[in-house]
Amino acid sequence: MKIAIAKEGNDVSSHFGRCPQFTIVDVESNKLIKKETINNPGHRKDFLPQFFYDKGIDCIIAGGLGHRASMLFEDKGIKVIVGVTGDIDKVIDNMLKGTLEGGESLCEPGKGKGYGIEKVNEDRI
Repeated sequence: MKIAIAKEGNDVSSHFGRCPQFTIVDVESNKLIKKETINNPGHRKDFLPQFFYDKGIDCIIAGGLGHRASMLFEDKGIKVIVGVTGDIDKVIDNMLKGTLEGGESLCEPGKGKGYGIEKVNEDRI
């Protein structure tokens, strides 16, 4: 199983599409096989569901994700777990133990504007 976790610093990001980076983990038989960090390729309409589908991602984890985006991921067969917070390594450990719990999305419509990847790009201008 291949999982993408929205990352901000060492923690799970509250905004999936606008997070600065993603931690990608490969898991087999509840064991971590590989862990890597990639930069967010950009937040564009309908882009990330296809991007992660093409990378073979089976599941995404974040603090929050919009309803429409969630449906686009699920349409591609990618499981969505939101409402997750805390240290990435602890989240991975809980996932491997089978104790990771999701909840309500932490995203609110319009609250992600100027956050994460767009904010980083604005700062470079």
